[in-house]
Amino acid sequence: MKVTEGGIVCSGRPGTRRQSCAFPQIGVLPSGRWVCGFRAAPTKASTADQRALVTWSDDQGRTWHDPVEPFIPPMVDGQPGRFRGVALTVLGGARVLATLCWVDGSDPSRPYFNDRTEGLLDTRIFLSESSDDSQTWSVPRRVDTTPFNVPTPITGPVLVLGNGEWACQFELNKPYDDPTVWRHASVLMFSKDEGRTWPEHAVVSQDPDNRIFYWDQRPGVLPDGRILDLFWTFDRRAAVYLNIHARESSDHGRTWSPIWDTGVPGQPAPPVPLPDGRIGMVYVDRSASPVIKMRTSRDGGRTWPADTETVIYRADIGSQTSLKRTMQDVWAEMGRFSVGLPATAVLPGGDVLVVFYAGPRTDLTDVRWTRVSLR
Repeated sequence: MKVTEGGIVCSGRPGTRRQSCAFPQIGVLPSGRWVCGFRAAPTKASTADQRALVTWSDDQGRTWHDPVEPFIPPMVDGQPGRFRGVALTVLGGARVLATLCWVDGSDPSRPYFNDRTEGLLDTRIFLSESSDDSQTWSVPRRVDTTPFNVPTPITGPVLVLGNGEWACQFELNKPYDDPTVWRHASVLMFSKDEGRTWPEHAVVSQDPDNRIFYWDQRPGVLPDGRILDLFWTFDRRAAVYLNIHARESSDHGRTWSPIWDTGVPGQPAPPVPLPDGRIGMVYVDRSASPVIKMRTSRDGGRTWPADTETVIYRADIGSQTSLKRTMQDVWAEMGRFSVGLPATAVLPGGDVLVVFYAGPRTDLTDVRWTRVSLR
């Protein structure tokens, strides 16, 4: 593998509402268009003025359309909000589905995470669809996440499963001022009617002892219909990150294998099936200065040999990790990251397109792209 091309999707602009560009998602359409969704804000921590933007390229990333804000955040239970993120699913033809993360904006002074209770601002999921290669979008409609009537931040786009169903992915947090213990879980909800109803769900990960948090689930559907899910894994008691963990489902997400340790440190993107039968994993290694890397597996994601590793992006900054003792320390550390959250798509011909955010400091970041050739 080798990096052959790269560039900037959208630059962070100092002193503007688009200074912090982060959390990108990418889709490659049958027309050849690359469409990218991301979150823009004056600062990374901003909740009052964050927006979900969309841009696209029709020339293989050489130029990008000026970002647009096609989604109008609705009121939820009488409260105004903002869209914190957008994840994209290519449905075929000219159809694209946007999964939107809505966050309560009724009190702009409140941070997203309550460091006193470990609760989150109210967070809900909406869907919007484009039938014209992302030019226009439908009015966002809310996903009914019952029985999970708590903050439900998305962990990625809706998946189209091997049986044709849709799966909506999210995490469980707890209400902002709730004093009870936070019990984290990763969830998939299933729809047989393209998102109109979501009658079934599966809890993909939840430690009964509430010690290990399988954060940021990153599921991907493999060619044989299996779902491989990767997790950024945190030991709450020891206050340390563990290696990336994984588990798989062979029945479209209803039941799951035991979780295994991949042996790779870091925060993963979803697994990407490669044309030669291997699986690719892009991830952020923060064991020192942050580096975005890619490895491959030939055994279904059980092992990821170090000799398959390729460096995609190396930040010219110092380490952004620190000693942690509490969950408050963990969230403060995450808030300082200026490199992260890669997402991937396979290009015609088999190359891998990677998008991520990176910049010299927390509140000044670009969305960037890289093309990785398997040849």
